[in-house]
Amino acid sequence: MADIADREWRLIREDRRQGAMNMALDEIAAETAAEGGPRTLRVYRWAPATLSLGYHQDPATVDWAFCEREGIDVVRRPTGGGAIYHDTHADVSYSIVAPADELPGDLMDTYERLCEPLFSGFERLGISAAFADEERPALFEPACYLRALHPAHDVVVDDRKISGNAQYRRRDSVIQHGSVMFDDASDRHLAAFDDPPVTAERFRERVTTVREHADVDREAAVEAFEESLAAWADAEVGEWTGDELDRARERAREKYDAPAWNREREDPTP
Repeated sequence: MADIADREWRLIREDRRQGAMNMALDEIAAETAAEGGPRTLRVYRWAPATLSLGYHQDPATVDWAFCEREGIDVVRRPTGGGAIYHDTHADVSYSIVAPADELPGDLMDTYERLCEPLFSGFERLGISAAFADEERPALFEPACYLRALHPAHDVVVDDRKISGNAQYRRRDSVIQHGSVMFDDASDRHLAAFDDPPVTAERFRERVTTVREHADVDREAAVEAFEESLAAWADAEVGEWTGDELDRARERAREKYDAPAWNREREDPTP
């Protein structure tokens, strides 16, 4: 297994995209890396606000009427876990994409390796974060941040979850993406679900945010994670190619915007 920094990496700085396009770009980045192109690090926002569903999630857990009324997109991720509410302020999202043969074969080892820049970003913000080492029971399984804590990929500060991370392991590439809670959006987070048995107060007892632990604005938090990602892989700032964007738009339209995928978990693409 090669050293991470010995390969060609690009950092794509934070941009705003629709949920379907964000998921499509991760998939296209995986194809680029598998075909010998650069590996990708990216930080991104979701515009409009989006509820991203875990791959196996029952669509009946979503309050579709509320999401439609409030202009919240719903998109199914290729990764597992529960749903996460994203918007342009309350969370910071990132992805790491690389060929599978350049990463550990063991899932736990891969999480540990790929979360290194995440922890470095928290350190830059003066926040002491760590993988969960204490079991906490689930409060509401359909919501990522309210599921039982998992020591492989749930990141906590003072035993409260601040980041959820997931992997999609393809035959020839690995996508890891995650969300960091920057500010409180518990009311809207819960409202996107159908009749959740948890109050916003209970949500905040389980979940914490960057703003609770660091006196920084969102731009400073984004910069900390971008710098940590770039330093970890010795990456150059880069951009999507025109071909990648064209393919991602087509993938978003054909797959990630499709009701068959989002409501029935059926991939309509070949």
